Amino acid sequence: MKLARLYIDTSVFGGCLDDEFCKDSNRLVNAAKKGKVIFVLSDAVFEELIRTPIEVQNILSTIPNEMIEILTATAMVAELRDAYLKAKILSNKSRNDAIHVAYATIARVDAIVSWNFRHIVRFDKIKSFNQVNFYSGYGILQIVSPKEVLFDE
Repeated sequence: MKLARLYIDTSVFGGCLDDEFCKDSNRLVNAAKKGKVIFVLSDAVFEELIRTPIEVQNILSTIPNEMIEILTATAMVAELRDAYLKAKILSNKSRNDAIHVAYATIARVDAIVSWNFRHIVRFDKIKSFNQVNFYSGYGILQIVSPKEVLFDE
C-alpha cells in the first residue's frame, strides 16, 4: 500500500514539546519514524525551524531520511501564495502560512497537517484556499490537525 504523503508545518514539530499538543504531535512523528507516513517538508519549514529552540529542531533529525520528502521553491508556489493573498484569505503578515498551503497544494500531498487554527486549520480558510485552488487548476487540499491523522496500530 502506498504511504500517505503529509505536508507537515512547523507547528507540528513545536507541538511535540507543548503540553496541549504533545500527544498527537509525537504520535505523528513516531509514525514517520516507523515508516508509516512520509513527511513532506518545504524550504519554508526549514527556515522557520531555524528560529525554534534546538529541542524542536532536533525532532526532525530523529526521522529517517527516506521518510522525508523535501520541496524547493518554484514560481508556481509563489504564484499560488500570491493568489491566496490577493483573495484576502490571509494578509501579507501571514505570507508564510500561505506559502505552506501553496507548497502542499502544488505537491498534491494527501493532506497538510498543522496546529495553526488561526490561519490554516479553520473551516472558512479551508473553503477559501480550495476555491482558489479550484480556480487555479489544482485539486482540493485536505487540511487537518494532527488529532485527525490516525494509523492502525
